[in-house]
Amino acid sequence: MARGKLRIHLGAAPGVGKTYAMLSEAHRRVGRGTDCVVGFVEHHGRPRTEVMLHGLEQVPRRELEYRGGVFPEMDLDAVLARRPEVALVDELAHTNVPGSRNAKRWQDVEELLAAGIDVVSTVNIQHLESLGDVVESITGVRQQETVPDEVVRRADQVELVDMTPEALRRRMAHGNVYQPDKVDAALSNYFRPGNLTALRELALLWVADRVDAYLTQYRSEHRVSRIWGSRERIVVGLTGGPEGRTLIRRGARLAEKGAGGEVLAVYIARSDGLTSASPKELALQRTLVEDLGGTFHHVVGDDIPAALLAFARGVNATQIVLGSSRRKAWQYVFGPGVGATVARESGPDLDVHIVTHGEVAKGRGLPVARGGRLGRSRRAWGWIAGVLGPPLLAALLSAVDLGLANDMLLFLALTVAAALLGGLLPALASAAVGSLLLNYFYTPPLHRWTIADPKNIVAIVIFVAVGVAVASVVDLAARRTHQAARLRAESEILSFLAGNVLRGETGLEELLERVRETFGMESAALLERASDVEPWTCAGRVGRGRPVERPDEADVDMPVGDHMALALTGRVLPAEDRRVLAAFAAQAAVVLDRRRLQEEADRARTLAEGNRIRTALLAAVSHDLRTPLAGIKAAVTSLRSEDVEWSEEDRAELLEGIEEGADRLDHLVGNLLDMSRLQTGTVTPLIREIDLDEVVPMALGGVPEGSACLDVPETLPMVAVDPGLLERAVANLVENAVKYSPSGAPVLVAASALADRVEVRVVDRGPGVPDEAKDRIFEPFQRHGDAPRGAGVGLGLAVARGFAEAMGGTLNAEDTPGGGLTMVLSLRAAAFLPEPHLTAEPERQAS
Repeated sequence: MARGKLRIHLGAAPGVGKTYAMLSEAHRRVGRGTDCVVGFVEHHGRPRTEVMLHGLEQVPRRELEYRGGVFPEMDLDAVLARRPEVALVDELAHTNVPGSRNAKRWQDVEELLAAGIDVVSTVNIQHLESLGDVVESITGVRQQETVPDEVVRRADQVELVDMTPEALRRRMAHGNVYQPDKVDAALSNYFRPGNLTALRELALLWVADRVDAYLTQYRSEHRVSRIWGSRERIVVGLTGGPEGRTLIRRGARLAEKGAGGEVLAVYIARSDGLTSASPKELALQRTLVEDLGGTFHHVVGDDIPAALLAFARGVNATQIVLGSSRRKAWQYVFGPGVGATVARESGPDLDVHIVTHGEVAKGRGLPVARGGRLGRSRRAWGWIAGVLGPPLLAALLSAVDLGLANDMLLFLALTVAAALLGGLLPALASAAVGSLLLNYFYTPPLHRWTIADPKNIVAIVIFVAVGVAVASVVDLAARRTHQAARLRAESEILSFLAGNVLRGETGLEELLERVRETFGMESAALLERASDVEPWTCAGRVGRGRPVERPDEADVDMPVGDHMALALTGRVLPAEDRRVLAAFAAQAAVVLDRRRLQEEADRARTLAEGNRIRTALLAAVSHDLRTPLAGIKAAVTSLRSEDVEWSEEDRAELLEGIEEGADRLDHLVGNLLDMSRLQTGTVTPLIREIDLDEVVPMALGGVPEGSACLDVPETLPMVAVDPGLLERAVANLVENAVKYSPSGAPVLVAASALADRVEVRVVDRGPGVPDEAKDRIFEPFQRHGDAPRGAGVGLGLAVARGFAEAMGGTLNAEDTPGGGLTMVLSLRAAAFLPEPHLTAEPERQAS
């Protein structure tokens, strides 16, 4: 069965019109004859949205009971049984009421898609899981309901429903979003213009990244190499010199001028070494570009202008930033330089910026190594000096008579120059041509190919020998320089790679991307199989090249053991590059093994934690539950005994003991159940706006009269909490404080407002807790100091903190001035209620 398609209407905030746009789309599809039903759409009392539901078939909702209330949810089974072509499912990030099949609505949507049903849904940008910290820093509100980014990214269509902050605030002021009693609080808190503007920017940037991913995929599939300037991408070319930081900052400023601009810094190293690049300087530049929001790339290429342009076109860049050349004026005789070459060959669709800096014309400090030992231009100049130089020198010497000795020294100097420039072969050519010219023009008898004086023969032989010796030394030095530079390049690349892997900074995909960039390949994949007869599977893959299912289908394959291989597509690598590739392949295997070991360690840690909790539960059952049970059993046996005539006072005392034992059992079992719910993540708070004086007094019912006093002002703002969870949390704190307070020193329960928070403080005058143990007392089954076994199983504080965090609050321990311990329970005021609860209707806030 084909999987259904998912379409998401994404908005920056509640009220921008996502549900209205979804219903409009449904009416268009119904008008075209599509079988479309409403799985779950909530109009929140908005008249225009409610009108849009008319004419659409709605699947009856399922009603679930929870904490004394009845809440409607989508009837997933009914929608699956109805099997429409398209189902409308509102609020993708919604948390279902406990008792539903799935915890989250997006999981319901996944079932519908798997059944072949197309789904149209809605979500706000602040509900994306990866943006939780960003949204909290902007709005001060931590989103309790989130949806994994991957769920939204897998959507076949994502449509942005946009509205300016001013227009949205006008809608709210007119009562088109919330009920009138909520408008003022919303406008002055969550829906401030700055908050809405920042959320709108987040939504626009997220959709822009999504569109960019689609564009990259399309260009790859259709092999589009021409640059499409859909957004500003600035490639900053680095040489490893000190001017790189200036170029990076200039590139960042250029990117800021364009919407969604992006900076990509690239250092291109020759295959024969990193030559003048300083590793420390490159590390500083990498840190700088990442701090500015860009990315750093390391690419190997002998032809630096071609490699830079290939990289820029590969990432669909629109501009290249280069620094003015550091070469001195005389060095331009060897060529126009990288900047001029890139500018000439960039074409009309790629702008090149040449930026001046303080290092212009100061030289590189170290000679630049040439590819192919001496380089093409250097060998060309060697051949010019070796072949054309001697005839030109002979023509010049024909005008003057310097003597044979001086003539031979000049020809020898020219041969040495040819050797220094071009190596052995140009020097041999210069020696041969020079010796012939010396014999013909300057050695008696003149203009004949004979030599009269034997001494002149010795001189010419020495001349040729010196030329050959110098050329051999130059060629050997060039060979050794080439080898040393290449080994240095390999060692620096491997050192950087090993450092990242050992520090755990590189994942498998990042490592494969590094391989692809380093060797200039189209794609890189790590293949593995269980045995020689099993098929190959892909453990990780990056790039846009053709998919590779077996190593023999790749342009380059590097075995890693018997059942793993690194496969690259794009070009055939020379043999000398395979040594570095082998190191990359080995590191990829290490990264994969480490990832799997980490997963196994996480599973083992989860099992160990579960075993620890089960062991502690057994210990609690074996002692803490047995003691009250034994007391109850003894009292009941005594009451039922026919051998003893009990007085009314005795019977009352025994019944009181039974009641106390039952209460203790109820308390212990309640804490055990609450802890198990917290450990399994099934605590779902029912957030409501409520006054503290309605809940906190009820929490004191379980402690002896007079052991606690209450100070909760009536002027405090309302808090956004689950009343049941708050009561249990405060009750546990008070019971714990009473347990450790000395006789005659009642526990103080006080409340106060602080900014957007309301704090409940439970103050005791007991022995207190040292600073190093303040966090440990909140762990399950922990009792501080020498507390006796009868003091409980050590769950009260752990349950209280778990409930506080489930409601979006915090619980911490502080020292009481003068001695004792103060528990501080911080709750969010109702005026700062998180947006998901504002969007839910007042009668139903089960999430």
